[in-house]
Amino acid sequence: MSESQISQPHRFMVRIYWEDTDAAGIVYYANYLRFLERARSDLVRQAGIDQVALLDSDGVVFPVRRCEIDYLQPARLDDEVEVRTSIQKLGGASMAMVQDIHRGDQTLVRAKVRLACTGPGGRPRRLPANVRAALSQIVLSEPKPAHKPALNLETRN
Repeated sequence: MSESQISQPHRFMVRIYWEDTDAAGIVYYANYLRFLERARSDLVRQAGIDQVALLDSDGVVFPVRRCEIDYLQPARLDDEVEVRTSIQKLGGASMAMVQDIHRGDQTLVRAKVRLACTGPGGRPRRLPANVRAALSQIVLSEPKPAHKPALNLETRN
C-alpha cells in the first residue's frame, strides 16, 4: 500500500452516556480517545484479525505511537456519534490511520493516529504477513487532499 492510498472509512457508532461527560453534559476530552480506540479495535476485528491470538502466539500488539487530535465541536449527553476510521498507510512496522467523529453532518473531532507493531518486550517488529494482507484488502480509494485554512496572525488596530 503506498502512502497515497487510503481505505474506505470503517464506521462505528457510539452513544454518549453520563459516564462520558462532565457536569455540563459535554464529553470530557480524554474520552474521545476511548471512542477512537474502540473503533480501531472494531476495524481490526472486522478485517478478520484476532488480536488476542496475535498476543498469545507471537506477543504482537499495536500500541499508539503518536496521536494528533483536533476538537472542533462538543458531543453531548445522549448524542449518537459515528467514528469513521481510514487506514492511511501501512509501513513496515507501523500503520497510520485517520479518524473522525461525526454527529450527523457535523465533524466533531479529527485525529491522526500512528500505531507501532511490537513484539515481546515491546520491541518493534514487522507487521505479520496475515495482518498486512487483511488490512490491505480494505484499501479502496484515493484520499482527498487535506485543506487547512490559513491561520491569520495579523492584528488589526
